[in-house]
Amino acid sequence: MTPELALQIATGLSCWEGPVEAGPLEGGITNHNILVKDGARQYVVRLGQDIPEHGIMRWNELSISRAAQAAGVSPAVVHAEPGILVLDYIESRALGESDLDDADTLRAVTALIKTTHTRVPDHLRGNVLSFWVFHILRDYAATLREKNSRHVPLLDGLLEQCATLQAAVGPVELVLGHNDLLPANILMSKDRYWLIDWEYGGFNSPLFDLGGLSSNCGLGRDAEADMLSAYFGTAPDDDLWRRYEAMKCASLLRETMWSMVSEISSILDFDYSEYTEKNLERYRRSFAQFLKERA
Repeated sequence: MTPELALQIATGLSCWEGPVEAGPLEGGITNHNILVKDGARQYVVRLGQDIPEHGIMRWNELSISRAAQAAGVSPAVVHAEPGILVLDYIESRALGESDLDDADTLRAVTALIKTTHTRVPDHLRGNVLSFWVFHILRDYAATLREKNSRHVPLLDGLLEQCATLQAAVGPVELVLGHNDLLPANILMSKDRYWLIDWEYGGFNSPLFDLGGLSSNCGLGRDAEADMLSAYFGTAPDDDLWRRYEAMKCASLLRETMWSMVSEISSILDFDYSEYTEKNLERYRRSFAQFLKERA
C-alpha cells in the first residue's frame, strides 16, 4: 500500500462525521499510521493486513486493543474493520531510549507493564494468540531456509543458542504481554503513560517484556535491578537474573530474525538489512555476556 492510498482510505472511512483533514504519522514499519482531524477531535488510523510470517493477525490486535482500553493502559478503539483500526489520539510524545535512564520514568513504565500483564487479561474476549519466543525463532529459521535467505549459514548456530537460552529460562508464568516494547510504543502524556501497538500482543512470560524494554533502551545493570525489584517486589536473586538475562538475549535474537525475514518479505520502504546487522551485533554481545556470567 502506498502512502497516498493509505491517506485515501483513511479519509474515506464511514466513521467520520464530516470533512476531515489527514496526514501521515511517523513510526510503524509493519503498517501505515494516519492522523485524522474530524471536527474538534483527532484520531489515529492504523492500516495493515495480516502478516502471517510474523504472526501478526489483525483480529488479535483488535481484541487486545479493546481489552487494553478497558484496562486503562491504551487509547480507546473507536472504529474497526478488516485491516483498519481507528483509535483516539492522545496528546503526548513517544519515549526515546534515554528517557528510561531517569529512575522515576523507569519505575512508572515498569508499573504500566505490570498493570498490563495483570489487568488486561480480565477484559479479553474470544481467542487470543500466544507469543512464545522460542517457537517464533524456530519458525523464523524455517522461513529463512524456505526463502533461501542470505542468512541461512548462520541458522544452525543461532538455533543452538536458542536452545541454550530456552533451557536457561525454564518454566514460566503466563501473563498478557505487549511483546514489542520499543520506547516509541510508550507514550507520555501530561499526567500518565500509555502503551500502543498491540500487533504482537499475546500470552507470554513477563520476562520477555522486561528484557525487551531493557535491550531496546540500553539499560545498565543497576537500572535493570531497579526494574526487576519494582516489578517483582523484591531484589532479584541469582535464579531470576539467569532467567531474565536469557530472555533478554532471546528478545534480541527475535528482533534480529524478525528483520532477517522482513528483508525478504516486506514491501515497506525501510532498510531492513541495516536493521538486521545492528541487532545481530547487539545480540552477539548480549549472548557472549550471558555465557560469561554463567561460566
